[in-house]
Amino acid sequence: MERGTKERKRHSGKGNSTAGKIWRAVRPLLIFLISAGICVFVFAFAFNKVKAKLFSPVDINDATPVEITINSGSGASSIAKKLYEAGGVDEEGNIVSSGLITSKTVFKIYVDFTGKSSKLKAGTYILSRNMDIEQIVDVICEGNPPRTTLKFVVTEGMTAEDIADKLVTLGVLKAKSEFLNLCKTGESFKESYPFVANIPVNSAQARDYALEGYLFPDTYEIYSDESAESIIGRMLTRFGQIMGDEYTARAAKLNMSVDDVITLASLIEKEARHENDFTRVSAVFHLRLDKGMKLQSDAPLKYIFHTSGVLTFTAEQMADTSLYNTHVYEGLPLGPIANPGRKAIEAALYPDEEYMNEGYLYFCLMDSETGELIYAKTLEEHNANVAKYRPNW
Repeated sequence: MERGTKERKRHSGKGNSTAGKIWRAVRPLLIFLISAGICVFVFAFAFNKVKAKLFSPVDINDATPVEITINSGSGASSIAKKLYEAGGVDEEGNIVSSGLITSKTVFKIYVDFTGKSSKLKAGTYILSRNMDIEQIVDVICEGNPPRTTLKFVVTEGMTAEDIADKLVTLGVLKAKSEFLNLCKTGESFKESYPFVANIPVNSAQARDYALEGYLFPDTYEIYSDESAESIIGRMLTRFGQIMGDEYTARAAKLNMSVDDVITLASLIEKEARHENDFTRVSAVFHLRLDKGMKLQSDAPLKYIFHTSGVLTFTAEQMADTSLYNTHVYEGLPLGPIANPGRKAIEAALYPDEEYMNEGYLYFCLMDSETGELIYAKTLEEHNANVAKYRPNW
């Protein structure tokens, strides 16, 4: 009996010894695996946090289309720069508003890490700030066929409706409303263009089109299928370039807002045909404003009644209660009546000093064919001029 017991003890001790050896051998591996698992979990958690912060959209709620053109031969660095600065930069190189990505470095790391750096293709793309880096890269890697471009000329004095008509005629837009609805309030452009946000709210709501006057006349190269929003953006950007610090400072010196200047410039644009008349007409208007006289310009009547060739108006039309009517109300009209060019804007800011000093308060058309104007200092002189030259109208 004792021998059997001793043998069982020996066998039992041997089993414990074997299990211990196995545990001692396995334990480091288990510790390594557990530690590795924890590290992987921590890394994955940290990576996802970083990815969520750096790879996520700039603004998940902003679906505003942003047009980006990537030129042939552009590398990842230049593409990253263009995406980062898509919101625009000021003269000092500071970002004006959020671009399409939060970091140029992260963009480069992503395309290098995923092997897509060499797959980025030249082209013009419509992107938005609610797209993450992966989506943006996928679009650029997919590429797109070249888009047809055409020259679009906006001449001085055109109205928002004129511009809309031309875009429809060219086949760029299907309906005028695509363009005019955006011009009506200008809401879509207030964040990107401070001068739009600064249009007096009550005035903007009452105007035919809040953006009237700010759609800068120029020759633009646009895409045949370009959106109305993108085209308006081009014109507003050009306006911002023209109405720079010098003009803004001059407006302040005259105690005028930018909106006042553009409104006055639109009157000058529609009243004068010749450059030498721009500053003279401006002088007449400035003097009348200074004296508290009504401007009594017929140009706003053409805007009110949507006429272009009419040179005379009835007493009833001249008494119309539209806030654009300068025959009824003192001061400037409700807002711009057209989109003035650079020379008209300059004339509004720098009226003819000689005509100001000599006190010219009136002008009228001498010949409708040539567009020549004649000026007068007194009402009697003006009435005599009107009687003399009216047959030429």
